[in-house]
Parts: sequence; structure tokens; C-alpha cells
Amino acid sequence: MFNSFLLNVCCTILLSRQISCARLYEERRLHNAYDLSDSEIEHISGMSDMEKFENTLDKILIPRVVGTPNHTKVKRYIISELKRLGVAVETDKFKQHAPGFGQLEFENIIGRINPNATRYIVLACHYDSKYFPDDEFFGATDSAVPCAMMLNLVEIMNPFFKDSSKVSLKLIFFDGEEAFQEWGPRDSIYGAKHLAAKWHSMPYPRNNRENSSELDRIDVLILLDLLGSSNPKFYSYFKETERWYLRFMNLEEKLSNLGLLNSCAHCRKPKPYFQPRSRSGGIEDDHIPFLQRDVPILHLIPTPFPPVWHTPADDKTALDMNTIENLNKLLRLFIAEYLHLNPH
Repeated sequence: MFNSFLLNVCCTILLSRQISCARLYEERRLHNAYDLSDSEIEHISGMSDMEKFENTLDKILIPRVVGTPNHTKVKRYIISELKRLGVAVETDKFKQHAPGFGQLEFENIIGRINPNATRYIVLACHYDSKYFPDDEFFGATDSAVPCAMMLNLVEIMNPFFKDSSKVSLKLIFFDGEEAFQEWGPRDSIYGAKHLAAKWHSMPYPRNNRENSSELDRIDVLILLDLLGSSNPKFYSYFKETERWYLRFMNLEEKLSNLGLLNSCAHCRKPKPYFQPRSRSGGIEDDHIPFLQRDVPILHLIPTPFPPVWHTPADDKTALDMNTIENLNKLLRLFIAEYLHLNPH
């Protein structure tokens, strides 16, 4: 009798979770973006403020290896900027052993535009920089620029975000993406692995009535990495998010047709960033622990990598501000369409 009761309870809980997850998956699947008009595209494109962007970038573009004072400085800056912009901030702090460094403290930073939303589109990047024993590494493309792009997007689009929206924007600044000695399962993506596991085990809603997890609330996780050099080439790596990749590609084409894309410093005319082809998603990055738990991923990382990747030359001189401004425009447009924001 007692065993039968336990079996019924377990079946009820499992069925409840399946129904809840199915509801969130269905809402995600049926979500349609808003098609911006040409005038709205022009308006959002014209909101660029590269002076503010560079001011933000300069605060992040310092060597920032986990466990150093500079790392703490950048972490505090990102948190303070998010709070200044009215973003709800939480952090995910934990300690873990790192090869050659011993026990280190890591801290992911999470910002939510509307903390009461049911679902989120996520922009993510990492804010730590790689350790080199003999060189000072700034990590401009890797990933100071993505950090600054995310903060810049919130700064510019803040007046248009809706507090009452069911779907909102979440920002994740991962800690500990870089390996300390050699990239591998035990020495890489420390923060992403911890946060993905934490959210996977965190029921949503908290009262357990539906028994879905925090991860089920993510419509798509857009991971930004190695951005800022000229002429990046992006590809669609995952079939599940191909329609959102194609939306980026179409927005780029619209900007080009409207004459709103800048040429890079040494280019006669802009070259398409988003390629009309797909590739296998074999690049290891912060998205992997989320992908393994069925979170839809859109990976905005150029292939091939910038030539300055993991070299001391990955500093501000490696950046093309015209390219960055183009990417900023595309991100703003994509988020505006996904969240149905009214730019006027």
C-alpha cells in the first residue's frame, strides 16, 4: 500500500514536470519575432554611441586573470554598471581547484532586465582573461569586447525594455572560461559548468508546483566570443537555432541595403559576416554545459579565429571599431525584434 502510494506520488511529480517543460518548450517553439520597419531599423542603428562604448571597453580591457586584483576590479565594474542601469543582479560564487593555482574563487555575474519574466533570451560572454606566465595578455577580442557590447546594448536600449514582459533579456558574464594550463575537461569553462549544473537542479517556480528548472526558462543562449577584429565570419552551428541565425543574416542584409553598415578600416565595402552555411558545432566554449542540458545555443564566434587569438597582440590595436559598431547595431536590432520592443 505504502509502495503504491510512493509510486503514484513519483508518477504525479514526473508528469507535472513533463507538462511544465512541454509548456515552456512550446512557448519557445512558437515564439515569433517582430519585423522592424526600415524606419525603425534606421532609428535603432542611429542610436550608436561609440564614445560610451570605448569608455566601457577601457574599464574592462586590462589583464584580468582569476584571483588577481584586476579580475576583482573588472568584476566590480560590471556589477556596478548593471546596477546603475537598473538591472537586477545576482552572482554565482564558488571555489574550485585550478591546476597550478590551487583553490580559486570564481564568480559568475547574472543580470536580468525583468526579474519577473517567465522566459529569457540570454546574451553571454566570459570576463576573465587567460594566464600566460611570461606575457601580459589583455584579451581584447577574448572577451573584453563582448562584455562591453553587452553593457552597451543595455545602456542604449534601456528606455525601451518592458517591465511587464513575459519574455525578457538576461545577461551572463561567465568567470573562468580560460584554462590555466591546458584546455580540457578539468581545466576550462569553470563558471559555465557550475552555473549550468546549478540552474539544472534549481526548480522553477521555486514552490515546485511545476517542477521545471531554471534552464527550461531559456529560449536561446547567444554566446559572444572572439569579437572585435575586422571581417568576422559566422556560421550556423546548431539546427535548433538556425531560424534565429537566419534572422541575424537577414538583418545584416537589411542594414547593407539601407547603407547603414560601416566598412572596416582597410576595406572598400563591408563584407558579409553571417555566412549562408552551417557547420558542425564542434567549438568548445562556455555553451557546452548548457547544450548538454538541451538549452538552445546560438554561438557568435568567428571562424577562423582572429589571428591574434591567445597572443599578446590581442589588445586594443587588434580591434576595428567600425566592425564593432556594426555588430552592436545587429545585436540591438535582434533583441528589439525578439522582445517586440518599440524603439519610438
